[in-house]
Amino acid sequence: MASSPHHGFDWNLARSFLAALDHGSLLGAARVLRSSQPTVGRHIAELEGQLGVVLFERTGRGLVPTAVGTQLAQSARAMESGAQELARTLSGAQAQTAGTVRITASGPVAAFLLPPVLAQMRQALPEIQVELVASNQVSNLLRREADIAIRMLRPDQSTLVARKLGAVRLCVCAHKDYLARHPALRQPSDLLAHTLIGSDTDTAILDGFKALGHPVARTQFALRCDDFVVQWQAVRAAVGVGFAAEYMLRTDPQVLAVLVGQLQIPPLPMWLAVHREIRTNRRIRAVYDFLAKSLPDLI
Repeated sequence: MASSPHHGFDWNLARSFLAALDHGSLLGAARVLRSSQPTVGRHIAELEGQLGVVLFERTGRGLVPTAVGTQLAQSARAMESGAQELARTLSGAQAQTAGTVRITASGPVAAFLLPPVLAQMRQALPEIQVELVASNQVSNLLRREADIAIRMLRPDQSTLVARKLGAVRLCVCAHKDYLARHPALRQPSDLLAHTLIGSDTDTAILDGFKALGHPVARTQFALRCDDFVVQWQAVRAAVGVGFAAEYMLRTDPQVLAVLVGQLQIPPLPMWLAVHREIRTNRRIRAVYDFLAKSLPDLI
């Protein structure tokens, strides 16, 4: 079925033509193209029809190109190398998103908030591996200790790009079993009669009590640890009353918030920070965008 020459060029026809030229037979061309002999023959006939020329003389010793066939071969080879170059460029662009991205986040964020997000990200960006630094130390993005940071305070360096994800609400909480064994918590001052779980060297919880007009001594805390994941596990084990981000309570229905609305604990803002060069790094950009999209709903 011949169509007029100006109808656009079908690259598959040219591929069959070049393969037949290189291998001297329809059979050889079909093998290398993983096609069938009749298909290759049909492609060449269609190309001849489109161009209105004969490309091969069919002789006893296979296919011999006509003068015009030899001439067309040069243009077709130029097209072929163009097509290969295009394929290389495209696979190179995809390859840029492959590789490792190093994320730093606090212990609770790394242990409770990020895993479900990383599971979704694995589906969306399977070519990216993640290195997760779970630390409350502010890793230095400028020194490249991490590519992306999730922080509870706004980064102040002008070389960083920061985006506020939302605010994390903190609550006082205890396990059902602990609450069943101890007097009811009706007002903030009742906390002083309870087993409290708090920090060791970090004074944030003590400062918080002081700010609320309930100064407490370190000795009020029966268990002191600076690792918030450990504090949370102690709450889950019914050791006492602790403090946790609201998103952590969703992971264990046995842990209940107490004194809701009575202790005005200021929420902590959560920031996503990255070095400015994100704009040129497709891999970091892809992860940054994914986190920026997924995390606000979870906190």
